Amino acid sequence: MQFEFRTTDPIVVTGLGTVSPLGVGVKNNWRRLIAGQSGIGANTRFDVTEFGSKIAGLVPSKAESPDGFDPLDFMDRKDIRKTDLFIHYAIAATEEALQQAGWKPDSDDQKARTATIIGTGIGGLPVITNAVETLAEKGPRRLSPFVVPAFLPNLAAGHISIRHGFAGPIGTPVTACAASTQAIGDGMRLILSGETDVAVCGGSDACVDPVGIGGFGAARALSTNFNETPETASRPFDKQHDGFVLSEGAATIIIERLSHARKRGAQPLAILAGYGTSADAYHITAGRPDGSGGAFAMNLALEMAGVKPQDIDYVNAHSTSTPVGDAAEITALRSVFQDRGKDLPVTSTKSATGHLLGAAGAIEAVYSIMALQNNIIPCGLNIDDPEPNADIFDLVANTPMEKQLNTVLSNSLGFGGVNACLVLKRFV
Repeated sequence: MQFEFRTTDPIVVTGLGTVSPLGVGVKNNWRRLIAGQSGIGANTRFDVTEFGSKIAGLVPSKAESPDGFDPLDFMDRKDIRKTDLFIHYAIAATEEALQQAGWKPDSDDQKARTATIIGTGIGGLPVITNAVETLAEKGPRRLSPFVVPAFLPNLAAGHISIRHGFAGPIGTPVTACAASTQAIGDGMRLILSGETDVAVCGGSDACVDPVGIGGFGAARALSTNFNETPETASRPFDKQHDGFVLSEGAATIIIERLSHARKRGAQPLAILAGYGTSADAYHITAGRPDGSGGAFAMNLALEMAGVKPQDIDYVNAHSTSTPVGDAAEITALRSVFQDRGKDLPVTSTKSATGHLLGAAGAIEAVYSIMALQNNIIPCGLNIDDPEPNADIFDLVANTPMEKQLNTVLSNSLGFGGVNACLVLKRFV
């Protein structure tokens, strides 16, 4: 009954916003993505001499690119000093999404019916790193009173809520790489339950600092074989993949019922049709080799959307370019789409952006929506010698594909065995 009700009045996406290594803004991101450009380069954030991985997906500054990021475009200097970079990115992405959606509630009732759900993988790691250094070198009296509010994971959502007066439910999934997909799913559930009319949801992370690079490096999760050619380092489904590229950024989407959007004259961009989430209950960093946890989440999302595997026109895979993770997801995809082959395009847009951790799912949802709107599938970069198990699907190697798209699956599979998947449909 719930699914039937959703069919008659579906949840739609009305606003998108992004900050990523490809630049600021959805149009800039999409232009560079379908041009096959990479946002990965040398890590200039700090001295990487002693680190194995010397590359990263950094958000460019305006000095580096006209499409780059300047926090002063979104915040005043006082607030910038009090907050971590992941909060800056979240505020910027949300401003763009709200502007496109045209959602500026002025009544108390509208504000109370607006939820804010912004996930993150880690939160303000650079602030924590710097605070520890200050504590060791100068003592506790030199710590800023804003240290804790600057790094708390929920403060991206908190600042957005405060800036816009959104007084509805607020939340912050902190579920590694699945955080922002779960944020979107949580927003969807709040609308389905009738608790809210509009959900501002997404994710943000900015952990390219010595602890972030050093920690993931110690876990042997990062790419180290392509330091001289950073743009070739992120290579999901290619035999030479040797780890992910740590990146940063944020993405926000605005969702609401179609009836609510029409009543206020908003333009739907896509239908958020299905959501599924599960736990592998297996290992802290590796998914189940048989892909069963991921497959379960995909099937849940398909069931909620009322579609079958043969209805999916494109899969934006989670695959981060780690051999173990890529293999598990392909096994899951082969389980779900066992009757499909080269007619199913499967790519990972992380080949262009690197891995945005808790922001990855939201930005990939944005890219999936743009694919639906433009009937273009972003290519999988750096696929020179594809993994045989993955090559049963169309990996759209190195050149974008034009194809009529009606239904897309977007996957997020995180550390701790968290799986979260979205089904997005074309709005007609």
